[in-house]
Amino acid sequence: MSVRTGLVAATAAALAAALAGPAVAAPAGAAHHGATRAAMDAAVKAGVPGATATARDDGGTWSATAGVGDVRTHTPRGTADHYRVGSITKTFVSTVLLQLEAERRLSLDDKVEKWLPGVVRGHGHDGRRITVRQLLNHTSGIFNYTADDDFARTYFLKDGFFEHRYDTKTPEELVAIAMTHKPLFAPGASWSYSNTNYVLAGMVIEKVTGHSYATEIRRRVIEPLGLRATSVPGTRTTLPRPSSHAYSKLARTTTGPTYDVTELNPSLASSAGEMISDSADLNRFYAALLGGRLLPPKQLKEMKTTVKADEIPGARYGLGLIDRKLSCGVHVWGHDGGIHGSTSSAVTTADGRHSLAFNFNGDWSGDSDAVIEGEFCDK
Repeated sequence: MSVRTGLVAATAAALAAALAGPAVAAPAGAAHHGATRAAMDAAVKAGVPGATATARDDGGTWSATAGVGDVRTHTPRGTADHYRVGSITKTFVSTVLLQLEAERRLSLDDKVEKWLPGVVRGHGHDGRRITVRQLLNHTSGIFNYTADDDFARTYFLKDGFFEHRYDTKTPEELVAIAMTHKPLFAPGASWSYSNTNYVLAGMVIEKVTGHSYATEIRRRVIEPLGLRATSVPGTRTTLPRPSSHAYSKLARTTTGPTYDVTELNPSLASSAGEMISDSADLNRFYAALLGGRLLPPKQLKEMKTTVKADEIPGARYGLGLIDRKLSCGVHVWGHDGGIHGSTSSAVTTADGRHSLAFNFNGDWSGDSDAVIEGEFCDK
């Protein structure tokens, strides 16, 4: 998870001016979270405006913040902040598809063409050769639409973003962008992270069920688990309260002015990364998922069947789920998420008993790995 596998990976890394604010933590059970908190403070010193995190283990629940949620007023971040979770959305989407497989409404080995005839065609792309499984584990070879130069200039760089931040994009439009490029490789021949895969996965859910992927996530995951802070916003441009502001450089560099990018139309991310949540809800979701409450054993085993993912050092990729081996030998399962002004991670141990979710409200700096290592490896 040392690479940010979300929608704004091109703008990640390096330093910016520190905006430190007061750190707040729940006193109960906080002693063994010292390294986690230190890593959050270090991220703020490195340039992240603010951080919020919640961990849950046998000792209870611990929450902390560092830095600020508003660089103008210096209001601190909140432990109950809502934030855009970016590609963490992918685990929710994969969960729904695996539930549909358990219900025998589709097979992961179905060709994409069966459900989306004629959609994956152009410049060598061919949905007749690509399976639903290959969408979910990023072995399809389909071009990543967010890597398209015109799309990046329009939605990730300053001039384009401020002109187009409220645009609505349909899933079909996003896939069509990818189809103007050649595939990255033949289906199954390699691995490469592509947001297009999960836009298509969301489209498959709609074709199978007759309902939007958002409706199915609400019905199958959000409502049964009581995830009150979690939503699939569609075209809603604002964040629910409480929340902090989100900041970006809106540039290909990590220096220069910082811009408030809190408001945007998340349809540009679609089922690859449009969801909103908070840290407590993400912990509840991943603990329930790894604990076997959302999928039958067969489907959970499929989700945890991983392939080599060279773009994520020390990790392997399953079906919308990353398996990461930490320096202390502990394995954690979860996903990263990045979208304008928001960098998030949510991970849990294989038994679902120790979970961590956190967010930086900036997309150009901060060491997410250090926060995860601090929580699971500090003794």
